[in-house]
Amino acid sequence: MKLVTVEQMRCIEARAAEAGFLSHILMENAGRASAQEIAKCIDRIEGYPILILTGPGNNGGDGLVTARYLHDWGADIKLYLCTERPVNDPNYILTQNKKVLTIKATEDKEFIQLEYLLHSNNFIIDAILGIGKSRLISGVLKEITTRVNKARLKYSHLTIFSLDIPSGLDSDTGHMDAAGIKADITITLGYPKVGLFSFPGASNTGRIITADIGIPSETAQDVNVEITTTDFIKSILPERPSNANKGTFGKVLVIGGSSNYIGAPCLACSGAMHIGTGLVTLATAASLQPISATKLTEVTYLPLPEQITGIIGLKAIEIIKEHLQQYDVLLIGCGLGQNPDTIKFVRSLLISTTTDIPSRLVVDADALNIIAQSPEWWQKIPDDVILTPHPGEMSRLTGRGISDIQAQRIDIAREAALLWHKTVVLKGAYTVIAAPDGRVRVNPNANPGLSSAGTGDVLSGVIAGLAAQGMSSFNAASCGVFLHSTAGEIIKEKIGDTGILASDLLSALPLAIKQIKNAP
Repeated sequence: MKLVTVEQMRCIEARAAEAGFLSHILMENAGRASAQEIAKCIDRIEGYPILILTGPGNNGGDGLVTARYLHDWGADIKLYLCTERPVNDPNYILTQNKKVLTIKATEDKEFIQLEYLLHSNNFIIDAILGIGKSRLISGVLKEITTRVNKARLKYSHLTIFSLDIPSGLDSDTGHMDAAGIKADITITLGYPKVGLFSFPGASNTGRIITADIGIPSETAQDVNVEITTTDFIKSILPERPSNANKGTFGKVLVIGGSSNYIGAPCLACSGAMHIGTGLVTLATAASLQPISATKLTEVTYLPLPEQITGIIGLKAIEIIKEHLQQYDVLLIGCGLGQNPDTIKFVRSLLISTTTDIPSRLVVDADALNIIAQSPEWWQKIPDDVILTPHPGEMSRLTGRGISDIQAQRIDIAREAALLWHKTVVLKGAYTVIAAPDGRVRVNPNANPGLSSAGTGDVLSGVIAGLAAQGMSSFNAASCGVFLHSTAGEIIKEKIGDTGILASDLLSALPLAIKQIKNAP
């Protein structure tokens, strides 16, 4: 599903108009679709109390159409005009012809009627400001939105819907006006907007529903940013033929671990195993192998010689070179540490032109920090590589500040992937996956429960395992992130979003695959 900016949405609407889908048709479709989504949330719509707040522009027009449909279906609609509508506005005229109860803010002294309506209605529909919002909310609109937000906190029975975007949200940047509406559910129209998945505004969206308003899909063909969907992931999951053997599902070599970070590579190996990889081998310092073996029964081992106990160093390079070609994918970085000898090992393995590394490579954690220290490192490692940085690692790779990266996650991930000719997984809430050809996918889930040590190691193992099963780097990264987050949602549903451990995700990964395969 395409993820669009304001300019792209306007271009799409202009193309739709050229194809015969004029603005009034799209507004009618938008209002009807919004009403249908709202009606799905109500067991019995007849007599159901709903307050609709409308603003001055097209978003207000969408609200008027929504009001008409809900009124026709029997809901008890109260329409509150935050600003006057033009006297010749056809959608306003239709609501008045149907005797929809209407209150004007200009006639509501001290907002006494608004306060009563906020208390006496179950659903509030925010159709005040849409994607055209370009200045701070002020005056009467600020008075209204402030009261709506206070009512949401005061009255537990209230559910707030926002049409297209919550009023006050910048659709491109995710910046949120201090007086902006905090929605429980956002019904975004046509295509979701970038700002809905960008913080801090993403905290105000609640659950996001995308409503089809009849725009022909070909009008958005040039948009190269998408939200990853269940249907897409279902279509690319690796097949599991009945006559398979472990070689069918690929082999992954994981190089990682140090005396202080023994668990990280174990989690990565487990992630690869639980995603269906045929064989996983852990290459770690020889003194750590017995400890790892108590955690991992199913993996095989490649113990590496040590110059310093518990540290992978240059002495291991020849053994790694001897075994590399036995594997489909190499994952390196989890728990490696930053010992000077380890830095030399990583540089010799990845940066050296004499090492024939596998064409499929996943670089994570400390390996990212190490290669970031080499000027123009991206020119020294193969193109078909998946990089999985969190914002701090991305900062070291790009030389840009973390706040800058977080404010422009999609653009910076895309620019990096294009420059480096690598697949980039910029981790975090709404993880961004960028391909070397300019395509971008944004993961639709943001789960604070995954903000704990080790979850990134599990993710790198999942991605490596999918790549070993034959998926392209971009698809392996996109699918891995989606499955990882879906597993997180499964755990969150059971225990909440506090106290989720990285190891909790492992048993949920097969369930995530099953859930997606069984999706209608």
